Amino acid sequence: MAEHAGDVIMKCQAGFVYSDAFIQYHFRDDHPFNQLRVQMTKELLEAEKVLESEHFLSPRLATEEELALVHSPTYIEAVKKASKGALTEEEGMEFGIGTEDTPMFTGMHEASSLLVGSTLTAIDAVLEDNYEHALNLGGGLHHGFERKASGFCIYNDGAVGIEYIRKKYNYKVLYVDTDAHHGDGVQWLFYDDPNVCTLSIHETGRYLFPGTGNVTERGLKEGYGYSFNLPIDAFTEDESFLDLYESALKEIVEYFQPDVILTQNGADAHYFDPLTHLCSTMKTYERIPQLAHEFAHKYCGGRWIALGGGGYDMWRVVPRAWAQIWKTMISGQPFQGELPEDWRNKWQKQAPVELPTTWHDPEGLYKPIPRKAEITEKNKKVLANALQFIHNQKKYNHLSP
Repeated sequence: MAEHAGDVIMKCQAGFVYSDAFIQYHFRDDHPFNQLRVQMTKELLEAEKVLESEHFLSPRLATEEELALVHSPTYIEAVKKASKGALTEEEGMEFGIGTEDTPMFTGMHEASSLLVGSTLTAIDAVLEDNYEHALNLGGGLHHGFERKASGFCIYNDGAVGIEYIRKKYNYKVLYVDTDAHHGDGVQWLFYDDPNVCTLSIHETGRYLFPGTGNVTERGLKEGYGYSFNLPIDAFTEDESFLDLYESALKEIVEYFQPDVILTQNGADAHYFDPLTHLCSTMKTYERIPQLAHEFAHKYCGGRWIALGGGGYDMWRVVPRAWAQIWKTMISGQPFQGELPEDWRNKWQKQAPVELPTTWHDPEGLYKPIPRKAEITEKNKKVLANALQFIHNQKKYNHLSP
């Protein structure tokens, strides 16, 4: 890893997990979850000449034994039946399959297993093969439960990955989720585990699916004090989002002292996202990976695995936001300036909206939020409540003889 004076430029060994088969995870043509986003991001990085053949890691299918690290065998069998068109609508309802959010589709077991396997590929690259960082934009399906699909997520690759790390490497895992939706599936699956710490910053469940992620969700039994939630108010902007996120992440990393960091990088907190009510811009998506990068090197010997997640404006937002993760992984710095013209020209032919011309968003992207001061103040109270446990622990340790 090389560093230079002035602006810190770091050259890190990073792997990019990718397969054209990611696109087979496809519910229907009008469904908001579209893995074309991953291909668009890959091609954007290639157009910028920062993604070369030596960076690519070929994913594998997760085995049924690996899926069963967090999913029940009964559920896996139901997904396999649905994959072949052999599961009735009534049978599917028990498992959250065949709903409006998570419809059945042919080959869904194989497509979902590939996304899990791609996260395991990223994990092994970092923990076994001397990569410092790995990026799997096909993953990040954080709403999957032990025996139920939810919120576009069939198998929970992040949760399988965490359990895989615990069983194979015995590392303490910090899971950080910046998707606008609460990382419920991962949180509940490790709610009583003191070796897995979860942090989720998301739009408050008062207005947004899945309705969970309150600050009072702190963990259970031995896992109490290892679950952290920042449910921010609707219409939160960059400044407040980043203030809460950076403050919380710093304290939580220092408190938990992880061996490895796993991040879920949903890009749906952006103002343009059609499914949420937050008002982030690209400023937030430049800073999020910088913080992960910084803390991975400071506390974990660089060990950082990043996943994709939500993000439903796949034309104007997701490729730029996700490309910044890779750029940060390999250099420590975000892209700036103009987007590659050849990339814009190709995708503009398909896009229903005008594509951006630059990596950053213009000032005045949206009208001023009238409740800004009130929202900021409410979010500060959320931060104080979320970190109360850590502060109490510090006070107790200081007073203890």
